[in-house]
Amino acid sequence: MARIAIVGPGAIGGVMAAWLAQTGRHEVALCARRPLAGPLTVTNGSQVITADVDVLVDPARARAVDWVLVATKAYDAAGAAAWFPGLCANGAPVAVLQNGVEHRERFAGFMAPEKVVPVMVDCPAERTGPLQVRQRGLAKLAVADDAPGRAFAALFVGTDVAVETSEDFKSVLWRKLCVNAAGVLPALLLKPAAVFQDERIGEIARGIVRECIAVGRAEGASLDDDLAESVLARYRAAPPDSVNSLHADRAAGRPTEIDARNGVVVRLGRKHGIATPLNQMAVALIEAGK
Repeated sequence: MARIAIVGPGAIGGVMAAWLAQTGRHEVALCARRPLAGPLTVTNGSQVITADVDVLVDPARARAVDWVLVATKAYDAAGAAAWFPGLCANGAPVAVLQNGVEHRERFAGFMAPEKVVPVMVDCPAERTGPLQVRQRGLAKLAVADDAPGRAFAALFVGTDVAVETSEDFKSVLWRKLCVNAAGVLPALLLKPAAVFQDERIGEIARGIVRECIAVGRAEGASLDDDLAESVLARYRAAPPDSVNSLHADRAAGRPTEIDARNGVVVRLGRKHGIATPLNQMAVALIEAGK
């Protein structure tokens, strides 16, 4: 039995906690800022998963576990890291389930790089209450095909969470970043995914993704020429009323992950001398609208 602490009880953290608890092989705790009462419930279509998990609220009282899963927003590394001294007292690895391509860099000041396990997350879900989550489809994760990645994947054996191990994990992260980068458009317009049906918006989305592809290739990722079309097709096939997390956060007046989703394209573009005007404009507009 593995003792697992999940830092961040939002949509992603809730889905992972519920599925891991369902195995009966793990002792699962959620680390939150405030007390949360009642069972954890995840609804996915007609499927309902209910799990009783411990909720911890005081990092100073946290005890050592076998695994830490960080499911906070990308900008909250410091808040998540407050839990590490107690949870990682025995050297537990830290799996980072966040957007972007800078998982290790984000936690460099808080954890040895070799202890960080970057995880790509593709799990459409939204929090509907303190311990209630609505999942919209299959939860898919990906990790590097190395010993830490395989150990992480083993945690989810027997669940409906699909975990891929990849020998080219950098490319996996950049492909997901291309999807996230295009997602800035509905967030800017505060309109759901149906907005991608507008060919004018589609052409801008292609341009945003092409910039991301150029920077990703400079960083060593293998990205196909047709990725921009694939990303646009994915958004056009999504439920027309679906809203991504950047959109939801902006609409609610919360901080956003714009730096992890588009800002990184601009920053790394400058590093390689690659112009990224569309991503740069998107970042400026989101930040100006705070």
